[in-house]
Amino acid sequence: METENLPRHIGFIMDGNGRWAKKRAMPRNFGHKQGAAVFKKTVNWCRELGVQAATFYAFSTENWKRPEDEVKGIMNLLRQYIKDIRAMAREDVRFIFIGDLSRFDEDIRVELADITETSKENRGFIAGVALNYGGRAEITNAAKLLAQRCVSGELKPDDITEEVFERELYTAEFPPLDLVIRPSGEQRLSNFLIWQAAYAEFVFMDVLWPDFKKKDLKSAIEEYAHRSRRFGGV
Repeated sequence: METENLPRHIGFIMDGNGRWAKKRAMPRNFGHKQGAAVFKKTVNWCRELGVQAATFYAFSTENWKRPEDEVKGIMNLLRQYIKDIRAMAREDVRFIFIGDLSRFDEDIRVELADITETSKENRGFIAGVALNYGGRAEITNAAKLLAQRCVSGELKPDDITEEVFERELYTAEFPPLDLVIRPSGEQRLSNFLIWQAAYAEFVFMDVLWPDFKKKDLKSAIEEYAHRSRRFGGV
């Protein structure tokens, strides 16, 4: 693939784990386990293809509404997968966990904070993992932070530009979001990176996330490369 046509930053909505498991008469958490394995592969595929960063929608603010045993299973899976995340971090991957992590158990928060700190100097790839994340909550949080800076006198309301606002978002250290890929056949953002996706391209696929392959990623990038991105111009 030609480097100039590559998206710098891809957002992945990892959808379809439960349906994948149901088709096989397996518990939904079995699908989540398979989806977690595809996450690891996709990080490697993105690196091989020359993408700079990817953000994965792992657990939304709305996902707490799911059955208690499913949520518990996802939390236990996250605990298990932290070892793999650490291994990827040792391969020059920087991990940034976006979302409100305060709701997670202390052991998970400690592990995520440590991975964030120990991988912050890595330059090979940026992997964002959205946990207890919602796009509206992210924008609300950024607005609160800017309001506090105005109250303290650090900023004036007229100082707030789009660029200033973006620096308060969780993705401040990411390249601009160029492409959003959503498998599973659904065609919506589901509250994922809604500010960042203002001018991103979207590719929706019928494949369920646990069945997502490198060829699917390449197909989405090739479709992206053939689109005309005018950003409101002509």
